[in-house]
Amino acid sequence: MRDAVIVEAVRTPIGKGKPNGALAHVHPVELLAHTLRTLVERSGVDPALIDDVIGGTVTQVGEQSVNITRQAVLSAGFPDAVPATTVDRQCGSSQQAVHFAAQGVLAGAYDMVVACGVESMGRVPMGSAVLPGTDPFGPGVARRYPEGLVPQGISAELIATKWSMTREALDDFALSSHHKAAAAWDAGLFDAETAPLEGLVRDECIRPGSTPEILAGLKPAYYDPGFAERFPQIEWNITAGNASPINDGASAVLITSSETAARLGLRPLARLHSFAVTGSDPLLMLTGVIPATEKVLHRAGLTLADIDLFEVNEAFSSVVLAWQQELGADLAKVNVHGGAIAIGHPLGASGTRLTTTLVHAMREQGARYALQTMCEAGGLANAMILEGL
Repeated sequence: MRDAVIVEAVRTPIGKGKPNGALAHVHPVELLAHTLRTLVERSGVDPALIDDVIGGTVTQVGEQSVNITRQAVLSAGFPDAVPATTVDRQCGSSQQAVHFAAQGVLAGAYDMVVACGVESMGRVPMGSAVLPGTDPFGPGVARRYPEGLVPQGISAELIATKWSMTREALDDFALSSHHKAAAAWDAGLFDAETAPLEGLVRDECIRPGSTPEILAGLKPAYYDPGFAERFPQIEWNITAGNASPINDGASAVLITSSETAARLGLRPLARLHSFAVTGSDPLLMLTGVIPATEKVLHRAGLTLADIDLFEVNEAFSSVVLAWQQELGADLAKVNVHGGAIAIGHPLGASGTRLTTTLVHAMREQGARYALQTMCEAGGLANAMILEGL
């Protein structure tokens, strides 16, 4: 019976997605090409053996348009015959790329495939794919939700309110993310997974000196009088400090079968065990990680207690804390090297960034099972379970 294993995983350090960010001058095609080149260099594989490259990118416009993954494959120097495609499942785009890649290996359609992702949010701003004056939702969605859907920040506020989260709890979680990420860098735990680029050797947004007092002084990031009137229950506790920042970065993982890995002398990092994807309430939008986790555990025949490590994307503190409250997971096993609030959230790159961090943490800690899940705009979520080897 065929399986699918990850044999290499790499990411760039994550830069600030602003004009003064360390990677702001790097074209997004080159961000992704850098990880692809590094991936084959570190694995030692001949890129001609790669059957496909599946990339995730959210804002597919401008410099990230025209199937950016194909352009990165060419820029990386891969043979012309190596194909590529670009997918969009919002923040989970490159985790979906992992699912598609692994499922292709399991089905026998691929022997070796790359799943990857990129987002240069400083050069291609979030939301810029929606042309001025256009409606990306259409009349049917408007009829179904006559009061209108809301931005993610409002969803994060609604989640914080529904699960009775205090500002202090949200800030404490964010602070922990920064401290864990800084400690991981200081201990050299990110060295094996990162590929320095253009002088950037560490994630740029980690703030080890942040304190509860600093976070408490930040103003609400999403206050809007119209939404305040519509949702009087909101307490306006979401700030720039307990939300993920705007970032630039890329990441990639190399997936093959155990049989192919053995034939080529490659050492697997982890086996891709089980997958799930689900929809959820598009108003709350970011709670899909809860049913997605339940679904993938059921599919795998495992329980929460079987999982040694979790990566739950930190789009907002409220997302992870709601997930934890509902499922009862041990936060000591969650995002053990920090999460997106500290490391960064370069949308299309985040799925494979989480996977990269997770497989290296599994090897370092000797974990048997690990679970990754991500919330996604529109009320979606991916989840997968990895098995240590």
